[in-house]
Parts: sequence; structure tokens; C-alpha cells
Amino acid sequence: MSFGAERLPRTTALGDRFYPVYARIFGEDDRFVTRLERTLAQARIDDTVELYLSRAIGTGAVAGVCLTILGSIVGYGLFGTGFVDVGGPFGIPVSNPTILALLEALRVPTLVAATGLAFGTLGFLGGFGSLVAIPHARASARRREIDALLPDAVSFMYALSIGGLDRLEIIEAMARADDAYGEVAREFRTVHAEATALDIDYRTAIGRRARETPSDELSQFLTDLLSVVDSGGDTERFLEEKRRKHARTARQGQERTLETLELFGELYMTLSLFPLLLLIVTVVVQLLPNATVPPEILYLTVYALLPLIGVAFLVLISTVKHDDPGGGTLSLEADGDRVRNRGNRGALESELVERYAGEHAVFDRIESREAAHRVLRILRRPHRFFRDNPSYTLAVTVPTVLAVVAVAVATGSVPTDRAGVLEHPLRTTVVYAYVPLYVVGGPLAVASEWNRRRRAAITETLSEELWKLSSANETGLTPLESIESVAETGTGKLSRELERIRAKVRYGTSLRRALVEFANAYRIPRLTRTVRLIAESQAASNRISAVLRTAARTSEVHDELERERRSRTRMQVVIVIMTFLTVFAVIAILETQFLDAMAGGGIATPGAPTDSGSGGAVSPDALSVLLFHAVVLQAVISGMLCGYIRNADLPSGLKYALALATVALVGWAVVI
Repeated sequence: MSFGAERLPRTTALGDRFYPVYARIFGEDDRFVTRLERTLAQARIDDTVELYLSRAIGTGAVAGVCLTILGSIVGYGLFGTGFVDVGGPFGIPVSNPTILALLEALRVPTLVAATGLAFGTLGFLGGFGSLVAIPHARASARRREIDALLPDAVSFMYALSIGGLDRLEIIEAMARADDAYGEVAREFRTVHAEATALDIDYRTAIGRRARETPSDELSQFLTDLLSVVDSGGDTERFLEEKRRKHARTARQGQERTLETLELFGELYMTLSLFPLLLLIVTVVVQLLPNATVPPEILYLTVYALLPLIGVAFLVLISTVKHDDPGGGTLSLEADGDRVRNRGNRGALESELVERYAGEHAVFDRIESREAAHRVLRILRRPHRFFRDNPSYTLAVTVPTVLAVVAVAVATGSVPTDRAGVLEHPLRTTVVYAYVPLYVVGGPLAVASEWNRRRRAAITETLSEELWKLSSANETGLTPLESIESVAETGTGKLSRELERIRAKVRYGTSLRRALVEFANAYRIPRLTRTVRLIAESQAASNRISAVLRTAARTSEVHDELERERRSRTRMQVVIVIMTFLTVFAVIAILETQFLDAMAGGGIATPGAPTDSGSGGAVSPDALSVLLFHAVVLQAVISGMLCGYIRNADLPSGLKYALALATVALVGWAVVI
């Protein structure tokens, strides 16, 4: 067990009751138990492997018994009532009357028992397997986050080392930085806690953490750090070498990710054409004499296969493409006040008021007036509120679109039956699909893009401003004086924020708190890590030019990776858009060339007999609607994929989806 480990909701009685079952099934040296024990440590689950497996067995047993009962009921409903006829005693021809009577008597009980046993087995495997899978899932998530944050964490430690901190102070500072470095900091917090609370020397604590961490990269780093500590080597040089190594590793990792995305792009271009080919084949078959096509195939192709392909590729991309981990907010002790981000309420929370609200009338009045002040501030500038919280636009747009569609249906402006949809396909699609897309997706896309550009305006000049701060501090200016100097000479958004920081400090706010409030206002993980480094360094010394240079180099690495990522993903976006345009062009040709020929051939509506005997064929009007809906679905899916490939963010795909859907609507209106 380790400090900071999590505890799952536990049923101790259940685990204790099934411990004898665990002891009978698993031995002390069982490889499965050994591997799970290591995984529990990696997932930071504070449970012994014996108790955890006993509880998993108990959970599986309870789930198995419940599903056995359910399965028996289902089996009796299927076989005992004669709903499913097996055609004889288990479907086996038997000539002996005695055996036949025995099998006939045992048929229903056996089938019911078999159904219950099958359900119970699935229930046990599901209950037991789900608990066993939880540690593996958590350990895997922690490993991904640690590997993503380790390059910046090593740069943080290197900057602190050149700032004058020794090894133990670096470990302690890293342990406090969980708001910026997440799971990496929690690993160091465990090292620090074991060394201070349990009176274990740092060497033993580092070695234990190197064995228990889920990340091979961090394990190797801790092992090498332990070697440097044991040999009395130069920690600063060691951290500099590791910083360069992990920077190269980050570039290689991004290269592999981009290559995988290129493969997915080519695969999507191929598979997304499969529904189109199926539609083409269906239309061609419709032209053949005495040929019928089940309507279900077309409906499944358009309304099931197309969305499933899009969702499948979104899931595939999410497995290799991860956003910058971290919430983008800092939580620091500054002048005795807890500084944190609380959405639109600002960085400094009135914890004293919240603590005594409800006990004293004065605090109740303060709390109510503060709430009223926040509401008035939102009402005065709602655009800024939605810019900072794009998802809140749904609270306004979703009820609006539901009301619009309800009014259109109530007034009879749009049909609600299939015949009306076939008669007015464009109008019904606009009301049922495009109005929700524009009303809901439009404001959300604008707010999300505004928020993204606002944050990008800060990071695009971050490296340059850090170099300026470093140069100013190197001349002998204090960190605050360096900020004033850069703010006076700069022209970008970051320079204006530095000016605001200077103004806050002049009115009595500490520099540490002003920096944290600035970082929390934008919630950019990369920015919070930089601010964390500056705040930690300036608290120790006013001479932090070397630290700022390290932060500038780290920021430049991020800029380089970002430029390469945007350059490479631009081609993937082009491929997806060109695939949509190809699908749209082919479907438009089908609509204008082949469906007219089908209409001239006298093909009837679905299920109606025709002169050619093609009963059950899909009518040209129904095919036209299906083709139109296929184009619209392809436009929305392609747009969302473009946004996710570009920025690893689904809302950023709304602008592509709106543009492609508009192309589909205008193009189809011209075609028909």
C-alpha cells in the first residue's frame, strides 16, 4: 500500500465471507495474484490482493446467482410455455417408449436449467471480470498521463535544480505540484510521504516507487536518479540529459501518433465508401427486371452503417490521440489563502463566507449578495460567460430548438408521417435536422472556437515573452520588474495580461497569487505548468533567469510539436473532406441520372405490385430521400472527424460539420 492510494467502494463482509473460496482457488505464488497485486499498486488502489480478489469472487457469485434466477425465468418462458418448440425430446429421434417418456419429462427442466446456468456463468464472469479489470484500466490511464507529462516534469525539476534547490527540495516541490503535473507529482508525493511520515530513507522510497509505478519511462528515470543519488553524481547534469532525452522521446511519440493518424485517414477513405458502393449496387439492381431489394438493407445502410463507421473511427482516433492532460488550473497556498479556479467565480474563493454561511446572518447576506453579483455580471456580459463556458450554450439552444420543432409540428408546417416526408423531403429534413444543427451547433461552435482562439493567443507568444523575461531578469531586475519591462514593450494578448498582473501587484496582490489567477483564467495545462515553475522559483530567489530560459526552451519544444502536428493533421482533414465531396458527387449523379430512369421504368412504391412484377421494390422517391439523408449524415460525421483529428476536441468539429452540411443542403437543392 502507498500514500495517496484510492479506496474503492468496499463490501468488507462480502470479501471476508468469500476469503476461504479465494484461499482454495488461488495459491500464495499464483502468477495471476502476483500480477494483480502489482497492478493494484500501479493503480493506487489501497487494498490487499487477497481482500480484493475475495470481494471480486463474492461480487461474481452474487451476480451469477441473480442472473441464474433471471435465466431460469427466461428459460421457462421460452421452453416451459412452448414458445420455442424443439420438435421432440431435445430434437433427438428416440424409438424406445421408456426412454422417450423420460426424455420428454426432463426436456423442459433441462433446458431451463441450461439457460439459467448460461446466464449465471455470464453473470459471474461479468461481476468477477469487471472488478479485476478496474485496476488494469486505472493503471493504464495513469501510465498514459505519466508518459505525457514526464518531459515537462523533468524540465520542471531541471529548472529547479539550476535555481539552487537540492535533491530533496526538488522532490518536495515536485510532490506539491500535483495541480500541474498530475500523476507524476503524485508518484513523487508518495516518495516524499514515505520518507517523512514512515521514516524511510529517500533511496528506499525512490527504489520502491520505481518498482510500483505503471510507467516504464518513469521507472527508468527513478532508477537512474537512484544511481545518481547513490554515487553522489551531479543531479543538475543528470536532469539536463534526461530533459533532452524526453524531449526527443516526445517528438518520436508524436511522429508515431501522426503516422497512425495517417493510416486511419486512408482506412477511413476506403471504408467510408462502402455504404456508397452498397447504395450504387442497390440502385443498379432496381433497374434490373423482376429484381427486388429489401428496404431494410437501404435503411440500415444509411441510418446505421454510416453512423457506426463514423463512431468507430472516432473511437480509433481517441486511442492514439490524446489532449494535453491536466485540468489547466492551479491550487497554491498564497498568503494564507487558497487560490483555485471555480469556473466563472474567479480564482479566489470566499471560503470563509462559505464556512460560516447558515450559522451567522451577516455571512448569509454576504453569500446572497455575492451570488446576485455573479448573476448580474453574467447578464451584463453573457457573451463572455458563454465564451468561457461553451457547453452552457446548450441550456439556451436545446429548449429553443425543441420549441421551434414542436411549433412546426403543431401548426402542420412539416409532416409527421412517411408519405409526407417522401412528398416534401427537403422541408422536413431542414426542420428536423438542419434547424437543430444550426440552432444548437452554431452557438456552440462559435463559443468553442472563440474560446480556443482566445487561449491560443496566449500560447503563441509564450516562448518569446519568456525569453524577454529571462533577459530582463538577467540584467538585475526582479521578477516583478521584469514583468513590468516586458509588459511595456509587448503588444500581444500575453503582454496585456502581464500588465494586468503588474496592476494587481500594485494594488496589494502578491505576485504568486496574481500569476495563479492569470493561469486559472485561461485553463491551459501548458500555461499552468509554466506559471507553476515561475511561482515556485521566484519564491526561492529573485534571480530566476536560468529557470526562465529553461521554461522558454520547454515552451519552444511545445511550439515545434504543435506546428508539426497541425501541418500533418491538415492533410488528414483534406482527405476526409475530399472523401465527403466524392461521396456527394457520386450520389448527386445517382439522383440526377439513374433515379429518373427508374421513375420512367414505372417502378412502384414499396410493397405495391407493378407491371414488371417487381413487388416490394423501393420507390424512386424513397431512394431519393435516403440518398439525401446519406449525404447529410456523411457531412456531419466527416465534420466531427475533421475537428477531432485537428484539435482532439469534438466541439471544434462543429464548424466543419456546419460547413459540409450547408454544402450538402445547397448542392442538393440545386440538384433536385
